[in-house]
Amino acid sequence: MHPLDKFKFCPVCGSDRFNIQDGKSKKCRDCGFEYFLNPSAATAAFIINEKGEILVEKRGRDPQKGTLDLPGGFTDIGETAEEGIAREIKEETGLKITSARYLFSLPNIYHYSGMDISTLDFFFRCTVDDYQKAQANDDAAELMWVSLTDLQTEKFGLQSIRRGVDRFLKNPE
Repeated sequence: MHPLDKFKFCPVCGSDRFNIQDGKSKKCRDCGFEYFLNPSAATAAFIINEKGEILVEKRGRDPQKGTLDLPGGFTDIGETAEEGIAREIKEETGLKITSARYLFSLPNIYHYSGMDISTLDFFFRCTVDDYQKAQANDDAAELMWVSLTDLQTEKFGLQSIRRGVDRFLKNPE
């Protein structure tokens, strides 16, 4: 299935001749409008406390409700990745980031509302103002501090997060 199959009509002229152009775009045969499907930007945080434990959350919503995740989420229009990770951490944990250092990025497919959304996930190593203030909010059903040696990658529900955690564990910097 093409990632734009759910989009049947041209958003400019309403024509049903809005056809697949290639693997990442559709073009209207009537007005010439072409839409490119580029990945959405998302962020994830590695937050390590003074005991060497990592902050993980249990997902409170689908996709992958009930599985483990890292704090983070989608960036908003007009936000930098750094602003997005700071906002998401505040929303999900109540914590205020004091520094966010970019580590790496990974592509992902995020299944939501019956379609696969391509994302580019940016991973950060973050420090926060007070580790003790962490509280599950927003998308997080529960927060847990887990020793890096006890972290089980297979319990993370999202593919890119599993890959990111695995990569981080090989070099926790």
